[in-house]
Amino acid sequence: MIKRLAAEGFGTFWLVFGGCGSAMLAAAFPQLGIGFAGVALAFGLTVLTMAYAVGGISGGHFNPAVSLGLAVAGRFGWKDLIPYWIAQVLGAVIAAAALYAIASGKSGFEAGGFASNGYGALSPGGYSLQSALLIETILTAGFLIVILGSTSSAVPAGFAPIAIGLALTLIHLISIPVTNTSVNPARSTGVAFVATTDALHQLWLFWVAPLAGAAIGGLIWKTLLTTSD
Repeated sequence: MIKRLAAEGFGTFWLVFGGCGSAMLAAAFPQLGIGFAGVALAFGLTVLTMAYAVGGISGGHFNPAVSLGLAVAGRFGWKDLIPYWIAQVLGAVIAAAALYAIASGKSGFEAGGFASNGYGALSPGGYSLQSALLIETILTAGFLIVILGSTSSAVPAGFAPIAIGLALTLIHLISIPVTNTSVNPARSTGVAFVATTDALHQLWLFWVAPLAGAAIGGLIWKTLLTTSD
């Protein structure tokens, strides 16, 4: 179990460090050319690379919502849910702390939003709480269906990390303007602690919506789409 939790913690660290790091360090300089699409791709690549690197140890969740959705679908043990959540959040918090240590080395640094998620005044496009709740729920449900389908025994083995990574890229391309994209409570939690905005007070939505979406996705897969795993 220790190795599984270590793999989850490191995988989540990589997701937050790579994804949020690209938004904070690279996207902040338009002349480097990473932009909006680059940040979306960076998040997808973090999951793809870690799924191949440590997915064979822990299952490669790196996300409390994914762990819940897999449990709802009967693919993950309920007794392991809380330990996985703790490892994932810890990995995200350590990644945010590491990013802060790096970013604060620049003269004139201000944490600001620190790649956090938000709605209303904290939404990149000024979208409402209702918009944020809907998009985070719908996209997390879709994400779980992609994960469950691509890891099913009904499809060729070995390609799931590619589908999952591309799905996360697509999710970011859709929702960065709305919430700065969460679909992952651990990712939201790690950076919210560092942000100097109201991100911490809005964090509840980025637990509630992804967890609800993951449960919906798991139920849809289990009741309507699954054949035999």
